[in-house]
Amino acid sequence: DVQLVESGGGSVQPGGSLRLSCGASGHTYSSNCMGWFRQAPGKEREGVAFVYFGGGSTYYADSVKGRFTISRDDAKIMGYLQMNSLKSEDTALYYCAAYDDARWAYWGQGTQVTVS
Repeated sequence: DVQLVESGGGSVQPGGSLRLSCGASGHTYSSNCMGWFRQAPGKEREGVAFVYFGGGSTYYADSVKGRFTISRDDAKIMGYLQMNSLKSEDTALYYCAAYDDARWAYWGQGTQVTVS
């Protein structure tokens, strides 16, 4: 089985920065895309940023464009989310996920980001 583990969450003041990391272990998988999602209390989970392994294309939710940057290191099987100019509305539990077999097949346990 594949395990994803996030790290790098924490508390930061508005305008600050955090860098989230996502490491994969276990059996290799044929994912061609990894993504970051978040879920705030009382809200639905939303996709924040995705990166495609082939050509490196990226997608960002409008709410984070220009502030967040997603990247990955294929050799280390790591994914990252650099978050700058953080706002209070960015407060949420952040998850990384890997797309495989036509679905978001693997999920991490989440890392809390609090901006206040």
